[in-house]
Amino acid sequence: MSYLLWALLALAAYTLVPLFTKVATGGIPSNTVALWSNGVFVVITLAVVVVADNPVLSALDDPKAPYMFASGVCLAVGILAYYRALALGPVNVVVPIFGMFIVTSALVGAVLLDEPLTLRKGAGVVLAVVAVVLVTVE
Repeated sequence: MSYLLWALLALAAYTLVPLFTKVATGGIPSNTVALWSNGVFVVITLAVVVVADNPVLSALDDPKAPYMFASGVCLAVGILAYYRALALGPVNVVVPIFGMFIVTSALVGAVLLDEPLTLRKGAGVVLAVVAVVLVTVE
């Protein structure tokens, strides 16, 4: 159950990201906002890694390291595009579209990672798509 508490903390924190990003990009270029906000992320993450005594350099030799770097590339592209979209468009349209990564990730997980996609989960995916369409279409 501890993962649920972490997920709720993530939800609470990430709820404020679009708000702060939208306000910041009202006067600062979106790429600059991405650089500094993610720089804060890197510093905090480094502190957590040091305090937790997690391996850093040895992770580079792990056979799964290429996936770690691929994740970083996807994260960089996604965040830069997200910040740019927030700079140009309304939060109440950009965020639901961006949030569709939850649906697409669930589908990719089912297809590529052989995770179960039950009828109930499939219905949830369909309802999520309908919800985003209802929220974003004027």
